[in-house]
Amino acid sequence: MNSTASTGPAGLELSEASQSAEAPLAGLPWIEDATSVAPQDARALSKVFFGRLTELEEGTHEYQYARNTLIELNLSLVRYAAARFRNRSEDMEDIVQVGTIGLIKAIDRFDLSREVEFTTFAVPYIIGEIKRFFRDTSWSVHVPRRLQELRLDIAKATDEMSRTLGRAPTTAELADRLELSTEEVVEGLVASNGYAAASLDVPVDENSEGGGGTYADRLGDVDPALEGVENLQALKPLVEDLPPRDRRILQLRFGAELTQAEIGAELGVSQMHVSRLLSKVLARLRAGLLAQQ
Repeated sequence: MNSTASTGPAGLELSEASQSAEAPLAGLPWIEDATSVAPQDARALSKVFFGRLTELEEGTHEYQYARNTLIELNLSLVRYAAARFRNRSEDMEDIVQVGTIGLIKAIDRFDLSREVEFTTFAVPYIIGEIKRFFRDTSWSVHVPRRLQELRLDIAKATDEMSRTLGRAPTTAELADRLELSTEEVVEGLVASNGYAAASLDVPVDENSEGGGGTYADRLGDVDPALEGVENLQALKPLVEDLPPRDRRILQLRFGAELTQAEIGAELGVSQMHVSRLLSKVLARLRAGLLAQQ
């Protein structure tokens, strides 16, 4: 028996089997493999899923399906952003996984009423998460080859001179032995201290049997407001450079939380004109933030 097909919300053809799955999914189309959807179709479908996501109850099967499908539909954004870092030594799969965390954050925070394309909204989140990953891990991984070799030379010379002198050699003595400047020796010693990272699971008191806890136990939690502070500090000089009218529109929209129609009445212009002005201002701020990445 021949199966029939109809056209889905993004111009995709949905089979009878696909259509039959719509009812239990609150009217959302069933997508067997969202990662294979073309980018143009993915953008159109994302709007449909975002629209329904705000209406669904969090924790339900339908909500999870919509959220997970949005993640799969937009994984190409993660791969696009990760490609910028392909020359790094980290495994590309690790970078993609970290970028996916940024994508999920963007999905959870996106609002269709902002009149901003999701791709524009999500890319800074993805890139920011990847860069944060590099900041948090690269200090104990990336040691220049020159310092790696110097670290070994210093360790060997320190061991030999300690046996001869009966004490640890001074920096000046190491410099004479290795025919280097004291500054070079100091640089090598600093590299030695940062070459290996100790585990946070090491007990604070090695003589205690678990009673003293670990270093990880003494670490505080990440303040969720820090990311907002960072964004505000980055935006502050960009907002100050805006013309007075643009700053006024931002204050009315995001400070006073007026609608576009209310802003139009306040400024004596149409709602459509406010929408165009607001989009232009937000695009300028986005471009400024991306330039700082």
